[in-house]
Amino acid sequence: MSTLLIKHATIVNEGKKFIGSVFIENDLIKEIITNGELPKADQEIDADGLLLFPGAIDDQVHFREPGLTQKANIASESRAAVAGGITSFMEMPNTKPQATTHEILEQKFQIAATDSAANYSFYLGATNDNIEEILKTDPQTVCGIKVFMGSSTGNMLVDNEAILGRIFAESPTLIATHCEDEDIIRENTTIYKNKFGEDMPFKYHPVIRSAEACYKSSKKASELARKHGARLHILHLSSAEELELLDKNMPLSEKKVTGEVCVHHLWFTDADYDKYGARIKWNPAVKSEKDREALREGLLNSTLDVVATDHAPHTMEEKNNKYFSAPSGGPLVQHALVSMLEMVKQGVFSYELVAEKMSHNPAILFQINKRGFIRKDYKADLVLVDPNSSWEVAPENILYKCGWSPFEGTRFSHKVVHTLINGQLAYSNGKVNPSIRGERLVFDR
Repeated sequence: MSTLLIKHATIVNEGKKFIGSVFIENDLIKEIITNGELPKADQEIDADGLLLFPGAIDDQVHFREPGLTQKANIASESRAAVAGGITSFMEMPNTKPQATTHEILEQKFQIAATDSAANYSFYLGATNDNIEEILKTDPQTVCGIKVFMGSSTGNMLVDNEAILGRIFAESPTLIATHCEDEDIIRENTTIYKNKFGEDMPFKYHPVIRSAEACYKSSKKASELARKHGARLHILHLSSAEELELLDKNMPLSEKKVTGEVCVHHLWFTDADYDKYGARIKWNPAVKSEKDREALREGLLNSTLDVVATDHAPHTMEEKNNKYFSAPSGGPLVQHALVSMLEMVKQGVFSYELVAEKMSHNPAILFQINKRGFIRKDYKADLVLVDPNSSWEVAPENILYKCGWSPFEGTRFSHKVVHTLINGQLAYSNGKVNPSIRGERLVFDR
């Protein structure tokens, strides 16, 4: 048995912020102590002046393994996640081969069991012809079914109306969707390609992949979910209009249609394209300041439920292309939590909201077993943050395999000091412990 005591931290948990200590035994939180004598432990961390959060749970990442490992792999990106205070991730199926069968899905779980520094789960991808695989999904061991209702790689665009209806009617677990309407995007692409040719400025990305394209597709998904009683989670919402499609004014555990927002849609606006170009080219696109403000307000009023990353690295060589050749997506897991905490400093959010949207709510929404909270007998997935440690994102401190970040040159006021995975120090003072491995997430469904 090993024990660890985190002393005198400012604990941010379940809507409160208070001074306390956490006693950990093996992989579990055994006591949360706010007064009285502290127990002895094999190891102690003096957390005076530090914030203690439950580890962040990222419900949408692309770690590129298997088949796209020139960009990233599970080992490299899970270490970057742990360095950023993300202790659990759920990874997407558009790898090579695509995870559209349970045999391929289990191969990804086996890689993670060997290589992942963080806890993990993987989505099964939907296609127009794998409904039988979807129906075989065990909701207790697989986080969800991913349905691309917009652009994707390979054959993962699900556009067969009958199959979509069956997926929403019969899926044994949560459905997560990428929603952008293909017809609108194709029409806009033709217009702007004719206007600019290959030299189109990146600032037109949100005009091509417009709010209208997002709304039309998200509306279709929400209507299907309500018609069939499906549990729908719409990923990376990016426009003000889409928020009206979500369940509101009820506890998260009772919602049937929920929404995720990603850190880049909360941080950047279309005014940033001239400066950053391909580095902030994501699908769905970063949109207007009005959209960004609506997304921020959606978090504050609990219309939006979860903050995630859509971490999707590409090499800088791939990104250093003209608009139509540069791929969409960027690396974010190392800098998501600190960017949210920077928005706390800016007065946009509170520490309590960050814990709710990045830790508590993903655990509630996906019904994750004993994670996402600082509670007795829960897994000790924890992150200690120094709120007064200014640092700048630079190539020498970036852990992504691709070696770059859209936040390069940004100065953050909060710094992740320690990250615990299942009670073990997986990251401490700038170094990832190479021997720590995460666990497969289990779901109470």
